[in-house]
Amino acid sequence: MKTIIFLNKEWFTSEDKVILSNEYFNIKIFKYPSGIEGLTLENKKGYITLLPYMGQIIWDAKFNGIDLTMKNMFNQPKKAKCIVDTYGCFAFHSGLLANGCPSSEDTHPMHGEFCCADLDVTWIEFSEDEVIIGGEYEYCQGFGFKYLARPSVSLKANATNIKISMQVKNLTSVEMPLQYMCHINHHYVDKGEFKANIPDEAFKLRESIPSHIKPTKEWFDYTDEIKKAQVEGKTLTKLENPDLYNTEVVCLADRLDKYTDEAIVEINSPEEGYGFRTQFSTKDFKYGTRWIMYTPEQQVSSCIIPGTCRPEGFLAAKKAGSLLMLQPDEEKTFSVITGLK
Repeated sequence: MKTIIFLNKEWFTSEDKVILSNEYFNIKIFKYPSGIEGLTLENKKGYITLLPYMGQIIWDAKFNGIDLTMKNMFNQPKKAKCIVDTYGCFAFHSGLLANGCPSSEDTHPMHGEFCCADLDVTWIEFSEDEVIIGGEYEYCQGFGFKYLARPSVSLKANATNIKISMQVKNLTSVEMPLQYMCHINHHYVDKGEFKANIPDEAFKLRESIPSHIKPTKEWFDYTDEIKKAQVEGKTLTKLENPDLYNTEVVCLADRLDKYTDEAIVEINSPEEGYGFRTQFSTKDFKYGTRWIMYTPEQQVSSCIIPGTCRPEGFLAAKKAGSLLMLQPDEEKTFSVITGLK
């Protein structure tokens, strides 16, 4: 039997409150000094902290004492309309009408309109061995589109990974564009090695350069080496040059459904003996992004970020033919499992 508790914003204060506790789980709610509501869900292995009303951003994650979240510049989430104004989380929902880095011709914000959405309703659904944090958001714009989004994240007892899901339904009388990416930002793994049931050569260096990055000569020289290796069917599989990742290095893999029905991608630490794993259906997510960055302020090595298209903006997806269209009343559901391997 499952039980559902609907949350109320008035319950969240600067003082931590435990609202559910048993032998498997512990849930507490609180409010950051910035005024944003937070919820921490713990099991015996670790915890996740999410922002239940702010796009259901998963702000922090730690299991078996290992930090899963990218190093970032923020000591707390900030109130924002665009994700870059509070960019320091473990995972967020990128999209939904558009996502990725907009080109100079695009009109959408970085990673889309949903990332920091103010959810209408949030709840906790729990059974003996699983807790699901759910939410609902109705997007409506005059002379535009209307949709219902239902993000959720679930944690099982004794698990060291989580399931992140998104359900989208078109509520307009015309077809609606859909671009979605489950943007997972894994902590940088020093000397990490990538492993996947997708061929290494499927990952190609991103050719476009978004406006938010400023490449150096050293970066151009390094990425030229990667391009030359790609001619021989090789790609970046080991993180051996952190000094050269001070400008982000991004590799893209297209049409993952050509290689496998279920993608399983890892980054492993041979020295520390742990690894991060992400798993998803390639029927739903046909594209993957590998994101690497190492600076004093920001450090990340996402083994794969699943998406319905490349993260290069709305117009690029439209031109490439990878833009999804939802018919009136049509809905789609996406799910990703990620965490420790």
